[in-house]
Amino acid sequence: MKKAITIILAVTVIAGVYCLSSCENSAVDVKAAPRMVTKADTIKRGEYLVGIMGCNDCHSSKSFGPKGPVIDSMTKLGGFLSSKPIPKISKSTGQWVLFAPDLTAAVGPWGMSFAANISSDATGVGNWSEEQFVRVMREGKYMGLREERNILPPMPWQSYGALADADLHAIFTYLKSTKPVKNVVPAPIAPDKIPAE
Repeated sequence: MKKAITIILAVTVIAGVYCLSSCENSAVDVKAAPRMVTKADTIKRGEYLVGIMGCNDCHSSKSFGPKGPVIDSMTKLGGFLSSKPIPKISKSTGQWVLFAPDLTAAVGPWGMSFAANISSDATGVGNWSEEQFVRVMREGKYMGLREERNILPPMPWQSYGALADADLHAIFTYLKSTKPVKNVVPAPIAPDKIPAE
């Protein structure tokens, strides 16, 4: 009985070591992007990243259907639409962070912020350089300009800044290929100037 337990333990340890070493050898480098040979490959990778990173969650206007929010294909990635009224906030919400119904505007202790237009239009990222885009994502500077204000919440640039250079390039290339949405997003509103009900 003792010998059988010893053999079982030895086999278990060997199998465990084998599994750990195999997992280690086949681990995927999450920073590594697939090889992007053509511009079409790069755009496809960028579209994939924009999709899984939730960019449309905040940067695309939505309506609500039977299955929940539906992205408006005409204004996709156009940010908070300037044609909409600025949402009014109830003072009874205290220090909560709240979102507009289509998630393109947010209010919190920083004031009210609006999702940027990241479509290929000149009112979006159409005139940006890739360097500006990378600065937005890595340093959190509005429009990627060093002298501009910091980007406000809820934009999670601190997380996105960890993306590999190739992935940032792919996202930028994809955004520059999108349908242009002409839309000048409103400037942020300071906490003491937020419109109240």
